[in-house]
Amino acid sequence: MTRNATEIKNNSSYHHGNLRQTLLSAATQMIAENGIESLSLRKLAEKVGVSRTAAYHYFQDKNHLLCAIAADGFRRWQDSLDLLNNQLEDLDKFEQYILGYINFATSNPEEYELMFGRCIWKQSKCTPELQEISRKTFQNQVDMIEQWQSIGLVSGDNPLRIAQVIWGTLHGIAKLFIDGVYTDVTRAEEIVISALPMFLARKV
Repeated sequence: MTRNATEIKNNSSYHHGNLRQTLLSAATQMIAENGIESLSLRKLAEKVGVSRTAAYHYFQDKNHLLCAIAADGFRRWQDSLDLLNNQLEDLDKFEQYILGYINFATSNPEEYELMFGRCIWKQSKCTPELQEISRKTFQNQVDMIEQWQSIGLVSGDNPLRIAQVIWGTLHGIAKLFIDGVYTDVTRAEEIVISALPMFLARKV
């Protein structure tokens, strides 16, 4: 048995297969508290109480770890979209979608920066795992827009372009708060709701 396998087995805090998620959760907490630049595999291993060898078993370098954090963020956002998919024919669901986006972004600013920021995407350092889940999540949003268009709720003809415009609008508003241009995050929902009529095919 290797040192890494022995260490994981002997640590009663972990069960087989969940150390990766434990490391991800701890890393997400670390960047939330001290920013992306403060994160390293050495510090992460120390926080969780395992050796660097154990951490490197799951993440080959810091970029791989950052991509995994971003992918985990996309999965959580995808889970929230899946809940909306059960009842789409409702204006309230569209409101929940756009408000949910803003709330997720402003509540998880460092994680959101990894999901959509230049730290990963500008340098073309995206892992296959992150590429797959990010594309799946955006396609899911396109499908939702197409369904809302089919019932006459959302305006426009091309669901892809409309999804891009809505996402761009929400992303821009979220960034204004994340970057500190707007400081009162309690007003975020009010701003988004005021933009809602721009996307609707009928007056509310």
